Amino acid sequence: MMSEISLGILDLAENSLRAGASLIEISVGVSSYEGTLNVSVRDNGCGMTAEQLEKAVDPFFTTKETEGSGLGLPFLKYSAECTGGTFRIESVKGEGTCVKAVFGLFHINRMPLGDIGATVRAVMVLCADVVFSFSADGRGFVMDTRAIRKILGDVPLESAPVMEYIKEYLEENIQETSGEIKL
Repeated sequence: MMSEISLGILDLAENSLRAGASLIEISVGVSSYEGTLNVSVRDNGCGMTAEQLEKAVDPFFTTKETEGSGLGLPFLKYSAECTGGTFRIESVKGEGTCVKAVFGLFHINRMPLGDIGATVRAVMVLCADVVFSFSADGRGFVMDTRAIRKILGDVPLESAPVMEYIKEYLEENIQETSGEIKL
């Protein structure tokens, strides 16, 4: 069972990779005014058929043949709805999938966001390209691995100094952007 929203995001990203995605877009938006924490994960993977989409949040349905339980999406849906939030999946076969979850920011049942920076870094190591956007009450930033790769040239994104820089960059920007909002 997930104890942090960031672990749900990691599960979604792993699903995207299994679906053949080469680009994963992760977005986290916080609005203390609306009292919401919005999460979306979009990919350019193989997408789902209408039948798969209909069954995607069924806890007894999975397309995984070897590992995993297929409980990630149902649990994320349940977790969002328990806070008065919403959950939606959009998918087009051959084009990709987008999962959106809205959590009640101040609801007692909301799990903490967790270490979203570590989640993003893990996805970066596993995936070809990641776009991560984070916003809170009108402030925000975007990190795009495609732009980072252009700057680095031949230096691998996965190298220790680069990953350390990215870790610090994400931590500082998330803290600065979120300010006093408890994530």
